[in-house]
Amino acid sequence: MKTSSRFALLLGGLIAIFSSLGNPVSGASTTLDSGVGNVPQGTQSDAMYASSYGANGVTNRFVTSRQVSCYRPEVPVTANNGPNDGYTGESPCPGANTGEDTGASAPYPTQAGSRAPFPASQPMLVKDHSESDIRVDPTNPNHVIGSTKWFAGPEGYNHLLGFYESWDGGKTWPTMGHIPGYEGFTDNTDPVGAFDSYGNYYQALLPYQFYYSSGGSKKYEPGNEPNPAIPNEAVSVAVRPHGAISPTSWITTHNGRPDYVFTTDAGLGQEPDKEWITIDRNRLLPDGGANPNFDRIYMMYVNFNGNGSKPFVQTAVAKPDGTHSDWTAPVILPTPSSNSNNTYLLPHIDPAGVVYTSVINYVAGQSGCCVDVLMDYSTDGGVSWIGPSVAVTGVHVPPLTGAGYANTTFEDGIEETFAVGNHLSSAGHYPVYIAYESKSSGFGNILMTASYDRGASWTLPIQVNDNIVAGVDEFQPNLAVAPDGTVSVDFYDRRLSCPAAGTREAAAAGLKLDQVNPNYSGALPPFGAPNYCISSSVQFYSASLSPIGHNIKITQHSWDPQLNAPDRKCFCAPTDTFIGDYFGNEIAGSTDFATFVSTFDDGSNPQHYQQQVVATLRAP
Repeated sequence: MKTSSRFALLLGGLIAIFSSLGNPVSGASTTLDSGVGNVPQGTQSDAMYASSYGANGVTNRFVTSRQVSCYRPEVPVTANNGPNDGYTGESPCPGANTGEDTGASAPYPTQAGSRAPFPASQPMLVKDHSESDIRVDPTNPNHVIGSTKWFAGPEGYNHLLGFYESWDGGKTWPTMGHIPGYEGFTDNTDPVGAFDSYGNYYQALLPYQFYYSSGGSKKYEPGNEPNPAIPNEAVSVAVRPHGAISPTSWITTHNGRPDYVFTTDAGLGQEPDKEWITIDRNRLLPDGGANPNFDRIYMMYVNFNGNGSKPFVQTAVAKPDGTHSDWTAPVILPTPSSNSNNTYLLPHIDPAGVVYTSVINYVAGQSGCCVDVLMDYSTDGGVSWIGPSVAVTGVHVPPLTGAGYANTTFEDGIEETFAVGNHLSSAGHYPVYIAYESKSSGFGNILMTASYDRGASWTLPIQVNDNIVAGVDEFQPNLAVAPDGTVSVDFYDRRLSCPAAGTREAAAAGLKLDQVNPNYSGALPPFGAPNYCISSSVQFYSASLSPIGHNIKITQHSWDPQLNAPDRKCFCAPTDTFIGDYFGNEIAGSTDFATFVSTFDDGSNPQHYQQQVVATLRAP
């Protein structure tokens, strides 16, 4: 998420918060972060990496390009930044075939209080699908749900959240559509979900309101929202009950009202953001006793309150029918100081019912160049918290605003990823793993550390990416742990150059559409351009972080991140674009699932929209 969907947009109060910190550096530092260059598996050639997709039996399925989805936006966007990069502006719905409620016959219930001229007069076609999460049903390993942003207007960053669902282990994805219940907000953002032990799927959402100025910027004005009948913004939940088949089968209310966890009408100065969810599915504890927090739902988020960003947790208990108990009052997590900026909470639970979360701390004393990576944990169901444990300090990260990486205009996402192991270490605790981004070399690297004693100590960092050429970027790591303790780290990877001119790959990648790029000094279109197009990779480790083989390429085709990229700040010019702040990684049995963006045309994506691809491979 890093300056995630909304964080980059909340210019007023949030820019004021971070102006005191300065921007983290974008180039090389005078010293490398610890772990850079420490590649335990050794480097591999680009040719070896490119062949690893086929050698490891990876499969790719373009999912969101297979059906036509539409919804009626609360605030339409009139801009069209085409024809460069394939932009076309918003398009009326050509006829959805998902079975979802498109809003064609009437506005949605939550749009009933909208001020004229809102909502839009008709449904619009969903085009882009960036930023994603994927989860596997614990009651049925063939039941998989992915979620992502569902863009009707890339130029205006206009989106709800959507989902896609498989019942055959990811071979087919027959059900998809936008997630209902919160269409009265301008945007719904930050997709992440969790299954409870009964097979009910909980989708966390972050709905918020804004409208567009005549110049194309986004306006956040408390008291002047498009829809005064609903909160300015919220942290909320929608539940897909076990056995649901229809795309409209969601529970979106609690006690007769929208299922809000936290709301605010204060506008800038009270800004919830970066929500994340997990559920404790441990019915029994390792000693055989009953878990007092069985099926407890943990919702975490931060609140930018004008004096730093504060991390909070609220909990509820899931019930078999897809409903849940009332949300508890917010509990603040421990942080180094009361006025620092703490964000990117990623809760996970070990088999003993201990809930952990990583935390990124922006430290003003480090002149804005760096962050500390922290961890908090709770042994009593989130009532009280211990921490913070400091995993690493002084990590050089990409800029908070503006293009985070060379040659292209997209910003980066969450700086860290977090996971908990499931086999006791020699210290008598379950391992916890943190992977994170470092840009101290001037290019992105993925580093990783672990603790086997609940944060009392951390291993020396290692470098995950094993590219032999150093001058390329790897970013957005995503951790998962298999039932046997194997650790998986996915990440975006730019080590392979874009396809060459005149090749079938270049044509299918749509490179000829990419003819104007303010952040690239080379010749356009970017045929053969280095450190430009994107693939995805995975590295496997044992529980003790011994590498298992080399990085594996999990995208069959590299893709161009400039095409149809949503513009986060202003539709006046696509100079601050978006491919997502993170993507999904989940292991069920021995199958590793990943869901990530591609603009490649596999035959189903001739417009080169941002689509979600699901990759599967066997975890070692």
